Amino acid sequence: MSVVDLSKLKRAEILEIFESRQNLLNQVNEAFFNSVTLTLDDYIPIWEKVSVLNQRWLNGENVKITLSMKEKLLLAEHLRFYMEYSADYLEKLFPIPKDAVRKPVKANNVPCEWFFHNGTKEDRVILYLHGGGHIMGSSNSHKLFTLKLARITNIKVLSVNYRLAPEEPHPAALHDCVSVYKWLLSSGYQSKNIVIAGDSAGGYYTLLTLLKLRDDRISLPAGAICFSPSTDLALTGESLKKKSSTDIILGDLGYVWWVDSNLTGRNPFDPAFSPLYADLKSLPPILLQVSTSEMLFDDSKRFFGLAKKAGVDISMQTWNDTIHVFQKYYLPEAEEAMEKVKQFTEKFL
Repeated sequence: MSVVDLSKLKRAEILEIFESRQNLLNQVNEAFFNSVTLTLDDYIPIWEKVSVLNQRWLNGENVKITLSMKEKLLLAEHLRFYMEYSADYLEKLFPIPKDAVRKPVKANNVPCEWFFHNGTKEDRVILYLHGGGHIMGSSNSHKLFTLKLARITNIKVLSVNYRLAPEEPHPAALHDCVSVYKWLLSSGYQSKNIVIAGDSAGGYYTLLTLLKLRDDRISLPAGAICFSPSTDLALTGESLKKKSSTDIILGDLGYVWWVDSNLTGRNPFDPAFSPLYADLKSLPPILLQVSTSEMLFDDSKRFFGLAKKAGVDISMQTWNDTIHVFQKYYLPEAEEAMEKVKQFTEKFL
């Protein structure tokens, strides 16, 4: 049973996105089950288990994650397939521009991809950390967005394929992100010419990377951009439950088990796991963008307040009645948001 309440979605554009995602899922499932040895009947009990778990958690119960590692891996395989299939499907609808460059590279043995356009500034970089709830996502899944980011800012984007849970839980991904940043410095890029950016879980790793660099006394980047970041793996934000009925991206997917897969039983209040509980002093300028209608709204709101008190040059920009990481979609507010991203990069790069 879906937790998303379509009667609460106030805009035709959002309903259309919801319906298109549901229709695409049917295509994905057909392609997925043609590529694996298991059948739909093998997956249905696992999906049902996640649905029940999600409903209980959203109802306020103190749930224990009962998924086995095998079940988590099967779920992750399906979600990763969905994300990659969707990206390639959208590329057919919106082909990559002919002047775009996509170039794979190993950065300290971490697989990455460069995205840029002809005429892009050569000495500036946006280090991009993709979203995907810690368990999915890649430079490929986010290619259209990183190319959009590169065009709007006229800056090269280096997208990181960090390791994913449940196979590689925290801090594997963080180590990869920090390692790639160090590679940029060793390759001749100056920290004052680098901005770190990320969406959702990538926003989470953006903030953790800043904290790790600061604590290790490594030269900090010029700034950071976070699109709907998660900041609290303890899941204490009220919006996580209150906004689930209007979050068409995260509401039905079982966000709670993603976090569990990354934590693997460790303390979510530890600042090493949740940026919200860290000492936030001496961080570089940060731009947060978030929808007030999404589950992770409080993650941004509370982080913004604490960072402001710590003296960080931070701004939070909000939009109503839209979706999680709306910047990736063809929505009017996405264009407005990306113009503000451009202004941020022009100010600090």
